[in-house]
Amino acid sequence: MNPMATSAATTVESIIRTADLWKLYSMGVEQVAALRGVNLDIRRNEYVAIMGPSGSGKSTLMNLIGCLDTPSRGQYWLNGQPVGDLTDDELAYIRNREIGFVFQTFNLLPRATSLHNVELPLIYAGVPASERAERALDALRKVDLTDRKQHKPNELSGGQRQRVAIARALVNNPSLILADEPTGNLDSTTSKEIMSLFDRLWEQGNTILLVTHEHDIAEYAHRVIHIRDGQIAEDRVTARTTVRT
Repeated sequence: MNPMATSAATTVESIIRTADLWKLYSMGVEQVAALRGVNLDIRRNEYVAIMGPSGSGKSTLMNLIGCLDTPSRGQYWLNGQPVGDLTDDELAYIRNREIGFVFQTFNLLPRATSLHNVELPLIYAGVPASERAERALDALRKVDLTDRKQHKPNELSGGQRQRVAIARALVNNPSLILADEPTGNLDSTTSKEIMSLFDRLWEQGNTILLVTHEHDIAEYAHRVIHIRDGQIAEDRVTARTTVRT
């Protein structure tokens, strides 16, 4: 059963919504708050960057949104579904089907081809082999990398590796692309190429949430949220904001 299923009559405009979201960590006899009552609303097809200094809570927020961790208190809805009500198996389902992750370190299997790396979420989802290959190839096509489908990571440039990682994030047609410092290991020219790719993915209707500490990268987004001391300090639109028709 799909834990994200809703009735056909239900329309959910917000893909991400949090209410009074807290994350507390025990440090000996003390409790340290990494997040302090975060209220956030991100709509479908928004392109949002989250920024903040080290220790601000932005990575903690990313982990909660990505269902990699659970809040200490407060609520989080993904596609209108209260995440706190889900079992571990349902959370795993969401991570595989609803969220496409892109990481700074690519997280590719070193001995696997580009095609096989992109297939991995489909393998976990139990998709038949013939369909897996077709869908993985289509995802590589979206990032202009079909000519490298049989190459292994050590045969690819940093930018090509990140394109494979983005293709893997896309292969299950997720509701949300979650990118954590996606240009952190790339030079400036390659970073621009990757961010141009994110632009194209947004134009195709994808919702993108980007975590970065680089101001120039954040400005590719259409909305920038600054986190400081576990709270939202600023939430603004950028000069690149475009109204879709």
